[in-house]
Amino acid sequence: MDYIIFGLIAYLLGSIPSALIVGKVGYNIDVREHGSGNLGATNTFRILGTKAGAIVTLADILKGTLATVLPQLFDANVYVLAIGLLAVVGHMYPIFAKFKGGKAVATSGGMILGMYPLLFVIMVATFLLTLYISKYVSLSSIITGLVSLLVTIFYQDLGLSIVLLLLSSVVCYRHRENIKRIKNGTEPKISWM
Repeated sequence: MDYIIFGLIAYLLGSIPSALIVGKVGYNIDVREHGSGNLGATNTFRILGTKAGAIVTLADILKGTLATVLPQLFDANVYVLAIGLLAVVGHMYPIFAKFKGGKAVATSGGMILGMYPLLFVIMVATFLLTLYISKYVSLSSIITGLVSLLVTIFYQDLGLSIVLLLLSSVVCYRHRENIKRIKNGTEPKISWM
């Protein structure tokens, strides 16, 4: 029963379309109609700017974190990372936005933050370093997933390794068009201030 209750809560949390809410409430813009059309932080940064992008990033991270922390607070008899995965699914396929959401990066990170804060710090550092070097958000997301998977070796937690393998695979799959554009030299780069 705990799996059903907390799984549903996690999916609904993940389904909250942060980018859509921030865009419509703060800017009267539907981000789905601009840029990549994606309901994620990267598209929000590109369409609405740094402030909106930062808010969406934080909200998307917190969705994953809350989904993994709630079962722990209630001492639920569940595998917390499995519940967190449902928040990621909700983010990618949100019931509140016609099942078209983001690419799973920030919410996945938030899920890890809820259980493994040090691993989350490593993920953020990897992402930022790769972004600084490459200027590609998509490539940074993929490399962060792969590095995080390698780091799980030191945790000696088979469940964590399986979850990160799954998440890394999903992130790579969801960025397949970005990978093609990187190869073709047409993927947009970010500019640093």
